[in-house]
Amino acid sequence: MSNAIDNINFANIDNAIKMLNKYANETSIKPLISVLEALREDIHNESLLAQLTDTWRNLGVYQGTVLTYVPYFYTLIPDDIFGDDLK
Repeated sequence: MSNAIDNINFANIDNAIKMLNKYANETSIKPLISVLEALREDIHNESLLAQLTDTWRNLGVYQGTVLTYVPYFYTLIPDDIFGDDLK
């Protein structure tokens, strides 16, 4: 996961939080915003990055909402964004 942490951009995280707070009012997205806020404060925390991935994968149909307002969100996830490689 260290490569993923190296690729995370503080400005992208900050912008994602702003866009989701402004345009995505769904309660289901609030946990994702909370993880992003924590990651913004501690950008090199691998545990938070893993939590971000888990929270993302549990969004279900709301993944589409996130990608609508934050199309670069996939760059924040260190591996297969949709979990297709999981067995």
